[in-house]
Amino acid sequence: MITTNHYLVLAAIVFTIGVIGVLTRRNILIIFMSIELILNSVNINLVAFSYLLKNVVGQVFAIFVITVAAAEAAIGLGIIIALFRNKETIQADEIDLLKW
Repeated sequence: MITTNHYLVLAAIVFTIGVIGVLTRRNILIIFMSIELILNSVNINLVAFSYLLKNVVGQVFAIFVITVAAAEAAIGLGIIIALFRNKETIQADEIDLLKW
């Protein structure tokens, strides 16, 4: 039988993978994918606690998080394409567009 603890462990593992991806990678696309992993781990927690408490509020918040993640992906990919056209790279440490 799968319990809430299983979902919490899964969410913790996915969150850890996302944080490690954000902190160690230099490619902006991988950083955005890691941020999506972090948001998905939050969704797993929200749905797990919603099921545990027999309340749909967590599922409604999960839908909002999915909506925000989709908007972030669309805007983020647009920014990445614009940066690639200007700098011809998607390495995070080589983009110094906002420096003086």
